[in-house]
Amino acid sequence: MNTNHSEKGQTGAFRHGDLSPTPIASTLPSTGPSTGTTTPSIHSGKGADEKQIERVTERAILPDQLGTELSRQIRHKYASSYRKIFGVIFTVNLAVFIALMAVYKGMPNSRDVGSAASANLMVSILFRQEEFVNLWYEIFTCVPHSWPVSIRKRLAKVFHYGGCHSGAGTAAVVWYILYTILATKDWIDEKVTDQLVNMITSWILVSMFAIILTSAHPDLRRRFHDYFEAFHRFAGWTALTTFWIHNIFSARVTARQWETSLGYVLVHSPNFWFICISTSCTIASWSRLRHRTVYPEKLSNHATRLHFKYRGMAPFYGLKISDKPLTEWHAFATIPDIDPESGKINGFSVVVSNAGDWTKKQIMKPNERKLWVRGAPLHGLLYTSKLFRRIVVVATGSGIGPCLSLLFADITPRRVFWSTREPVATYGDRVVAEVRRADPNAVIWNTHEKGYPDIVREVYQLVHESDAEAVFIISNPKVTEKVVYGMTTRGVPAYGAIFDS
Repeated sequence: MNTNHSEKGQTGAFRHGDLSPTPIASTLPSTGPSTGTTTPSIHSGKGADEKQIERVTERAILPDQLGTELSRQIRHKYASSYRKIFGVIFTVNLAVFIALMAVYKGMPNSRDVGSAASANLMVSILFRQEEFVNLWYEIFTCVPHSWPVSIRKRLAKVFHYGGCHSGAGTAAVVWYILYTILATKDWIDEKVTDQLVNMITSWILVSMFAIILTSAHPDLRRRFHDYFEAFHRFAGWTALTTFWIHNIFSARVTARQWETSLGYVLVHSPNFWFICISTSCTIASWSRLRHRTVYPEKLSNHATRLHFKYRGMAPFYGLKISDKPLTEWHAFATIPDIDPESGKINGFSVVVSNAGDWTKKQIMKPNERKLWVRGAPLHGLLYTSKLFRRIVVVATGSGIGPCLSLLFADITPRRVFWSTREPVATYGDRVVAEVRRADPNAVIWNTHEKGYPDIVREVYQLVHESDAEAVFIISNPKVTEKVVYGMTTRGVPAYGAIFDS
């Protein structure tokens, strides 16, 4: 990762806190918050009775990265928390498969294989259900600050729960392929209508899952995101409907084998209860689809702030917004809106910057209108900042929008570094004032005047000044990865939402 300075680490390099500040003398006034901590120093003047007061600005030397290049790549890039979670889920499923093979001597029972598939599918859907995800956030962030940082910094990685969704989903597809093979064999052995329908629905399910997995490949998802959403949604709905048909006919086959009623088999079937939970999660989200009035506040030709008044919103929540609810959704972090007279929360807003056709269209529409919202408000990455005593918040461009919710909450002492082009002209005095209110010494880096910053070095300086325990960044994937990698390889916990979070 190129950060305009040597990134080659050495064994025995400095760790977080092992700082060697470089004193730089400068006369008053101070050069501003971006220059680092300062301490007054008294020096003799021209005469015995004359003294000159100067400030000594201490710049932290950016320490070398820890470990070797290979160890850093493996630990901080390839062995990400997302991939570790994915690997654990797949390993557990592999152990279950080996156990079934051992118990049934190489030919597992199709009902047990179906149950394993249904269980994984349920887990995958649960980790896209808002209340369930919020519950995990609450559990992982409830520990006190007295716990060691080594524990708290790992709990903060709960936002990588996407590894549970994709890991369980992929495992479900593998189990269903095995089940479909067994169902096909059962039909060949016993060519009856129930077995035929069971086999056909199984193949339909496998086909839908194959479409979902293929469209979710990172490269395809980045290039064709709208198509990914459509495939994921409609193939998922088709699979869920087919799953119910499949479950009923599979139960009829079992009822005939057991010589009992269909209802008895369903009640005693794990598949039935798994699909009930999966269906309930889908209904819970879409049953809260609402058309809400939005009040735009155009900040510039590059950004707008959309205000909603239908409910108040506490800090640290996000919401899905759309004008075409069946084809595309856009998630935004919400910012509480305050009534200037009462000081109470009377709504919420989201900051939208020009990042594509949909966002540009919202910016160019200054009039009151309606947009669709769906599901319950969802916690995000910044909610885990509660785990730390002091933090540094980093944002580039419109990334300041999600950070405004954290700044409003005012729970964790923080320093702010915001790099953007013409902050006042682009986002308005109000947004800049909110940043200054949260951190009077915030570093607001105007890239139009100063160019792009050496962001790793500047962020590390703020970590040094504030003795922060962690860094949180909201930016584009490239800068996010650069800062997270630059901090974690120097022993500073850092968190940023990237593609596979």
